[in-house]
Amino acid sequence: AGMVNIGTHMSLCRLSNGKFLVLDAIKPVGPLKEELDQLTKGGELIDAVVATHPFHSLYFKDFYKAYPNVRYFGTPRHLRTIKEIPWAGEVMESRGQWEPDVEMRIPAGSEYADPKPPKTNHFCNVVVFHRASRTIFNDDNIMCFNDPGFILRMFGIKDGQVIFHPSIKGPGLYPTPEAPEQYKMWVQDMLNDWDFDNLCSAHNGNVIGGAKAKIKELLGKTEKLFQKLKKQNCEKKAKADCGAWGDDKDAHECG
Repeated sequence: AGMVNIGTHMSLCRLSNGKFLVLDAIKPVGPLKEELDQLTKGGELIDAVVATHPFHSLYFKDFYKAYPNVRYFGTPRHLRTIKEIPWAGEVMESRGQWEPDVEMRIPAGSEYADPKPPKTNHFCNVVVFHRASRTIFNDDNIMCFNDPGFILRMFGIKDGQVIFHPSIKGPGLYPTPEAPEQYKMWVQDMLNDWDFDNLCSAHNGNVIGGAKAKIKELLGKTEKLFQKLKKQNCEKKAKADCGAWGDDKDAHECG
């Protein structure tokens, strides 16, 4: 955003009716706008634009200016904060119209409608499964790193690694004894129910091929953390407020 590339992402899912479902939004300018127009016939083939993360909101106004005749669906926070767009509905309440081509779920044990504190609780987002491409589109909940920079490598992040968003250790999950297990089972159900091979994530990278195996491995490695969080929540111990996006206390948008 602005002078810094924060890895804002957007995907297009081709539906069985030949139209496209746009997931998230980036600023449509230059060659990218030309490619979008060519692919969608100037927007005529865009079925809808869907916002999937409460704090990924920076470019929806720009996208709406470029494609004003398209239906837009947002998270509850998008509907509350971006009044310039005539939203057609809330995305999870509207998801059935794109099934079975596309399925959508939100992580159990976490807050979707009004995540707080806004600076650090970026854990929950709509997770989208595009059946035809065997791809999961996800923003921050499950992160992937392609060619991580020096600072990330200093913290032990490796190329191709997947992790749960750091706020899982802080405000990402509800502070209840049940929340860690609820989220764990939600991930397990996703692995069982969806036949996917690829993972799109915001900011840092994607997994093309082998994504299900990587998430399954991650889930196993996180078992001790789930047990630790359950114990902390049972004892009502305060957790670290980790997962902050930048140092500006008022900068909540991250894509």
